[in-house]
Amino acid sequence: MDILHVKNYIDGAWRDSVSGDKKELINPADGSISGTHTNSGREDAAQAINAAKRAFHDDKIWPGMNVEERTDILLKVADLLEKRSDEAARIESINSGKPLREAEADVWDAVHCFRYFAGLAAAPQGGSYQVPDGFGKMRSFSVHEPVGVCGLITPWNFPLLMGVWKIAPALAAGNCIVYKPSSNTPLSAKILFEIFDEAGLPPGTVNMVIGPGESVGQEIAESSDVDMVSFTGSTATGQDISRRAAGNLKKVSLELGGKSPNIIFADADLEGAVEWAMIGIFFNQGEVCSAGSRIIIEASFKDKFVKRLTERAKAMTIGNPLDNPDMGPLITESHMNKVLKYIESGKAEGAKCVCGGYRYTDGECAKGFYVAPTIFDDCSPAMKIVREEIFGPVVTIQTFETEEEAVSIANSTEYGLAGGVFTTDGARALRVVEGIRAGITWINCYNPTFTGAPWGGYKKSGVGRELGAKGFEEYQEVKQINILLNPGPVGWYTDYNL
Repeated sequence: MDILHVKNYIDGAWRDSVSGDKKELINPADGSISGTHTNSGREDAAQAINAAKRAFHDDKIWPGMNVEERTDILLKVADLLEKRSDEAARIESINSGKPLREAEADVWDAVHCFRYFAGLAAAPQGGSYQVPDGFGKMRSFSVHEPVGVCGLITPWNFPLLMGVWKIAPALAAGNCIVYKPSSNTPLSAKILFEIFDEAGLPPGTVNMVIGPGESVGQEIAESSDVDMVSFTGSTATGQDISRRAAGNLKKVSLELGGKSPNIIFADADLEGAVEWAMIGIFFNQGEVCSAGSRIIIEASFKDKFVKRLTERAKAMTIGNPLDNPDMGPLITESHMNKVLKYIESGKAEGAKCVCGGYRYTDGECAKGFYVAPTIFDDCSPAMKIVREEIFGPVVTIQTFETEEEAVSIANSTEYGLAGGVFTTDGARALRVVEGIRAGITWINCYNPTFTGAPWGGYKKSGVGRELGAKGFEEYQEVKQINILLNPGPVGWYTDYNL
């Protein structure tokens, strides 16, 4: 693949940063250079914010556009992305390290996400309300309006898809955006903004700035000209964004970390539970906020389950993501080392490593950032690997005796993003998922996601929702309108029939 250079996209034009600084992108599969990107700072972010502010408040082309025309443009974006789906998936796989088939699925999800929110743009919104006649004959109703300038900040684990999860509803609602993709994975964003340009979005409507969170992200969070910030990433960064956004009390939507429980009862189908548990933790190399990283299993079923899970994990293929292995590399060398440190802490604290637990360097993987799928048995609640988000292919095993104990263990972390339960007892399954304090739950499966269903967490896993009608509403304000139908004098305050 040719070396790509990704510039900022501001006010309808591609620009390098004010400083002229550039950074190299490293292919996680082999450590080679896969591209470069402009490295921006606060001044670049301010330029993008000003462009979006002018486009929304002064030009008003996009927010004032006929909804059918806006819908047509979003559908055109979907069509153009579909035409470039093979290119986008290949670039995504190289840049992020995910197996090609997973990148292909992400691109298709992104295409359908644009189509879904294009459809919601013209859907019925707002409502009408009954009003007492104390002030005269009145009617009250509400309308939904765009928030304004939306700052959208996304992570590196699902670069294109996480961006579209935010960009599509924000645009469908009539907002103008400033988008900050991860500096590790901006290559698919380049394709997306080329498509925006081709589709004819007005200048200033969509803006992209590539740079570190310490400068670009902070400018977006702090700027009084940004009306909303939506962030997906770590809990610590989400907390920092919330504090900075408090300056002008902008809307904040956060999808943050997780340490999600996967509860397995002894009556579960063994092969099905093992298969879904593997998807829950080893999909996308475990670099998934909702990963089922804590298996909580009925004690009598544990040995049989762990034996089969270990057999399956040891048989997994690891390699170059373009070759479609079961697992590709982790995103960067520094992140790989972080995951390996967690693995060493698990061993030091007495957990039993029954599979993996090392950097994978066989053959062509020697220069890449690979970690073997890792399973820790005999884990206790106080262990670091049980309490903290690892964000890699590492799963812990804990046991329970009763349903109540299982739910208690599941809820014993500060996170509340996701959770699963495996059992053939339908009533018990419903009791357990209702007891799990998490925003996304699955029964007898793990990880399927649907564009029309809301996505988000409880506790320190975030506030607000992505996807579905709820995700669309995140990018809207609600205005109440009250009309007096018989205008004229009705008497001073004391005469009102309140």
